[in-house]
Amino acid sequence: MKKEVIGSTHRFGILGGGQLGRMLIQEAISYDIHVHTMDLNSTDPSATIATTHTVGDINAYDDVLRFGKDKDVISVEIENVNVEALKELESNGVKVFPQPRVLEIIKDKGLQKQFFLDNNIPTSAFELTTETTDHNYLDSKIPFVHKLRTGGYDGRGVELIRGTEDLKNTFKAPSILEELIPFEKELSVIVARNESGETAVYQTVECEFNEVNLVAFLFSPADITPDVEQRATKLAIDVINKLGMVGILAVELFLMKDGTLYVNEVAPRPHNSGHHTIECNVTSQFEQHMRAVLNLPLGSTEMIREGAMINLLGEVGHTGRAIYQGLEDVLRLPGVHVHLYGKVDTKHNRKMGHITVAQKNLKDAKRIANDVKGKIRVIAG
Repeated sequence: MKKEVIGSTHRFGILGGGQLGRMLIQEAISYDIHVHTMDLNSTDPSATIATTHTVGDINAYDDVLRFGKDKDVISVEIENVNVEALKELESNGVKVFPQPRVLEIIKDKGLQKQFFLDNNIPTSAFELTTETTDHNYLDSKIPFVHKLRTGGYDGRGVELIRGTEDLKNTFKAPSILEELIPFEKELSVIVARNESGETAVYQTVECEFNEVNLVAFLFSPADITPDVEQRATKLAIDVINKLGMVGILAVELFLMKDGTLYVNEVAPRPHNSGHHTIECNVTSQFEQHMRAVLNLPLGSTEMIREGAMINLLGEVGHTGRAIYQGLEDVLRLPGVHVHLYGKVDTKHNRKMGHITVAQKNLKDAKRIANDVKGKIRVIAG
């Protein structure tokens, strides 16, 4: 263990105060690694357990510069941050992981897709659109997927355009127009790389999304052939190595009926599709990200339990102080692990927590997870 990262003399900063930072801090506490966070509100999920929490704007140059100048290492829990300030911090000797040049590519979906093309990473066909792209031209491209180039997250900034009536939902801003491909499954691979170039990859998971493109249900391992598993993990390692990125990377994939794999998008941080690793793997994605950005040896990704994960989302029509209806019923079920994010207020489709069901076999995990989905609701009271 590198002693210099232990204790209060080493200052590890995270831009963002949400649940991803919160779960990373929970792992860091076990190592006596002190984590400092910054985000807009003093009540953010990470604020109550961080060593310090600074109220500031992660997109404001001066705020990011001020927060980062006394840190040894800076990381992020969302890619939409002020990259120019991170470049300045990096030039002043602060280690920033993922590197600002990587964040600059990934936060812009247009640059991200072009990176895939330039590096022979398989991805669906795309083109760039702007606020002035002709309506008739878009009509001629139906069906397609329209994605904002920047600013989208948690399903926001993505629209499926299947017919002329959907054109009203296209974005009047710099976007990408992607081919709507007939994929069979949506997969995700979590891969990590430290500063020494060591990599570690987790087994592929399968995701099911709800009507607003949020992960509603995830299970691990994915129901795929050994050949697809091998190619998916190899592809994820190839992506992180070609980026030269330090940290943890979620590589979201489309599996076609003929077995072809396309990279959909990547996320340079702990990701919703890796939450199950807390209970199901020797090393969680959060501990792994911490190890990677602090250049510690990467941990084992061995699966110790098969599992299913359900996102706890705010119910439709409920806005206000959160109440977890049915929580006691869920806790009576075997292998259930509840993670609440500490968000005081709920609203429609807000991520309020997740539940992982860990079992010796996936069949039992899925059965119990389906029972969980019918028992718990996040409502306002």
